[in-house]
Amino acid sequence: MTTSHTTMQALHLPGFIQDLAAFPTTPTALPKPTPGANQVLIRIHAVGCNFFDLLLVQGKYQYRPKGAFTPGSEFSGVVEQLGPQVTHLQVGDRVFGAVQVGAYATHVVADARGVIAVPKTLSMNQAAGIFLTYPTSYAGLVVRANVQPGETVLVHAGAGGVGLAAVQIAKHMLGARVIATASSDDKLEVMRQNGADHVVNYKTEDWVQRVKEITKGKGVDVVYDPVGEIDKSLKVVAWNARLVVVGFAKFPPGGSESITTNRILLKNVSVMGVFWGQYRVAEPAVILRVWKALLQGFAEGKLNPVVFPREFKGLESAKAALECLGGRKSYGKVVVQVVPDGERDGQKAKL
Repeated sequence: MTTSHTTMQALHLPGFIQDLAAFPTTPTALPKPTPGANQVLIRIHAVGCNFFDLLLVQGKYQYRPKGAFTPGSEFSGVVEQLGPQVTHLQVGDRVFGAVQVGAYATHVVADARGVIAVPKTLSMNQAAGIFLTYPTSYAGLVVRANVQPGETVLVHAGAGGVGLAAVQIAKHMLGARVIATASSDDKLEVMRQNGADHVVNYKTEDWVQRVKEITKGKGVDVVYDPVGEIDKSLKVVAWNARLVVVGFAKFPPGGSESITTNRILLKNVSVMGVFWGQYRVAEPAVILRVWKALLQGFAEGKLNPVVFPREFKGLESAKAALECLGGRKSYGKVVVQVVPDGERDGQKAKL
């Protein structure tokens, strides 16, 4: 895989594909983009894989690019070129961020106001997977649910990207007691290592009964749900509980769950959503507040992003990475390292 001063490599699609079998494994040479006034050109170090990548390439996501496109959203990398109005960044800065499409490539152009310096405590691979997961979880637990120290938080799919972020934030930043669910023993162990006080295997246990036993019948104060388990969760909540709808992973694309609303009334609870991507439009001030808290959490070592240990190196491995993610056998964040091992942070290593 080679690039030049004028070209880059990308996993470019002519349009939507039927399934991952048609996802490219050979990068295409494309013209290297030029940053606009408030943009930066970034040499990508790593790309974070997301479930919505799987939906987007099949035309099943809420955002549908027109014509040919390069998928991929979350990334980390090094600033290679500045737009003429960019003054707060410098060439060579290590940054992370996200774009709607374009990250499965060696280079990407991004809004300079939306990229963030990589915390010194994190590797570039770790930074590639935090731009969406951690603020979603923080906004859900703090901005929406207002978790208090000592409260009990139930995190569904606690070994996934947003799930582990929620476990870490609830335990290490907010001082909550955490119950987390997952589907395998290795995922249970990962959740324990990241702060979960109690773990439940929903494949082999009746998780509703187990949560009742753990809470001695009192119920949980907050539910964080990226799966679509709000209706069942209403059976295990305490008076005045808050349930946060994060996603519907157990349903087909476009699907969601129905809930029994009389339980909302009888337990005096609140069911609320969190749509992090819309805060930039609806409440931009919240974004600054959330990232200020998260960056402090990373700096203090309270938050430590988990990268799935199976290595995916080079753009050629992106298909295998997405298959791993889609097979639901991974935990934490599946990351594709774009740069070769002989390079570090976008520059050739000095031997």
